[in-house]
Amino acid sequence: MTPWWKGAVLYHVYVRSFYDSDGDGHGDLPGVQAKLDYIASLGVDGIWLSPIHPSPNRDWGYDIADFEGVQADYGRPEDFRRLLDAAHRRGLKVVLDEVLSHTSDEHPWFVESLTGGPTGPKADWYVWADPKPDGTAPNNWLSVFGGPAWAYQPKRRQHYHHKFLRQQPKLNWRNPAAREAALSVLDFWLEKGVDGFRLDVAGTYLHDADLTDNPPVPVDERTRLHWSHAGNLQRHLHDSNLPENIEVLDAIRRRVEAHGEDRFVFGEFSEEEARCGAYCSHEDGLHSGYTFVMLLARKLDPGFVREHYRTLSDYPLHWPTISFSNHDVPRTVSRFGGGADTPDLARMLFALLVALKGTTLVYQGEELGLPQATLTRDQLRDPVGDLYWPYDGGRDGCRTPMPWQPGETLGFTTGTPWLPPAAEHRGLTVAEQEKDPDSTLAFARRMIAFKKDSAALRLGELTFLDLAEPVLAFVREHAGERIACLFNFSAEPRFLDAPQLAGAQLLPVRAGDADLRGGSIGLSPHAAAFLRLA
Repeated sequence: MTPWWKGAVLYHVYVRSFYDSDGDGHGDLPGVQAKLDYIASLGVDGIWLSPIHPSPNRDWGYDIADFEGVQADYGRPEDFRRLLDAAHRRGLKVVLDEVLSHTSDEHPWFVESLTGGPTGPKADWYVWADPKPDGTAPNNWLSVFGGPAWAYQPKRRQHYHHKFLRQQPKLNWRNPAAREAALSVLDFWLEKGVDGFRLDVAGTYLHDADLTDNPPVPVDERTRLHWSHAGNLQRHLHDSNLPENIEVLDAIRRRVEAHGEDRFVFGEFSEEEARCGAYCSHEDGLHSGYTFVMLLARKLDPGFVREHYRTLSDYPLHWPTISFSNHDVPRTVSRFGGGADTPDLARMLFALLVALKGTTLVYQGEELGLPQATLTRDQLRDPVGDLYWPYDGGRDGCRTPMPWQPGETLGFTTGTPWLPPAAEHRGLTVAEQEKDPDSTLAFARRMIAFKKDSAALRLGELTFLDLAEPVLAFVREHAGERIACLFNFSAEPRFLDAPQLAGAQLLPVRAGDADLRGGSIGLSPHAAAFLRLA
């Protein structure tokens, strides 16, 4: 039996910015429940919730202080129970975001590890090391968020390792008790009925026990991305991304599947993808994984997509998760050169996202074609944006409140929103697009329905067609159904000889215009067209 997640579409809810039910300016779980009918109307199979656990919000929920609780801003445990039940009644799966490689420095585990000293019961639950004789950090590991990935604690006269913020100490997965405690978090929520997990930074569970220095990225190989953050100037081969990480991923999958074969676990991999388990099959490692290859791309062209899927083809047993946008990167349409005034580009990109082989992740607002918001420094809440201002505006531009209806706060809250509503989103609200049968929202619904009705788009293999760029063309094929998918990446119309399409049926679901005449096809700017092949 084909698992439900294979070829599914999951809607990524960034809870704090989705919908505020009580006027405190923060999105919450009752707010998500209030909008479940909207989410279900998109035709998606489930929701992925950003972390819901108590957190001091140094990294906005990705620094967890209690794995078994619910963040007070978001509601109470009974609110989550009601949301879960309401989602299930609508046929929606619920996937939680779990951050198991590190915790907040306010988590009781870390407090005990710190105060209990080197001989305490949780002494080795985190990665501690002595300073060098001159007092500097134990090795050269760099934090993703800037500076050394070590913080000195005089209480223990040692440094602790943090791959991200200083307030996010690294849990020691080499300690059996710490590992079991982390795995038990999954048991806790699975027993409450959740359908699975998205694992944050899934390549970072294990570290090199000898604390070997990371090698530098050779200077002549450094790109804009490498220079953007200091941590990118070294290859993260020893602080994380170890090959034996795959064994941990496999243990996680088995723990999840022990609660039922219909449970799903996938991971986020941002570095050294092939090395640490991103491309494993669900027989060895997680069920699925997504990388930052598509998320960090600043230029999307047919060659780029082909190269990414050539890499995936090296792992034929791997089922990918596909994402163009999330809470960490600039919104898709802006990243690839568009804005609020380029709906054709937004629709073409959404069609491509849904048509590619894999389980599809749709970030909230992507179905509206939202561009990136522009914020001033005094409006930022993201520590990364503040650290690298003005070079990098940080992640807040993709985290602004969901625009529901016209008005000062775009229908997100009756209070003062935690981030300012984006001026760029005015005119793109759900309420306004609901009235327009030709809106990006209407197209997104048609595109998702098309995928659900097509076994080829859900489950089929992907084979590229040899058509001239800037048109990308591929065929999805399953159980005798063959769908050709064509995308014009250009802002100009394109006319191509395409003998492979002779005799094909041009399907009504499309972005822009397409004209098929025998063995040739014309595509309007940023068009997406689908054809049923004989």
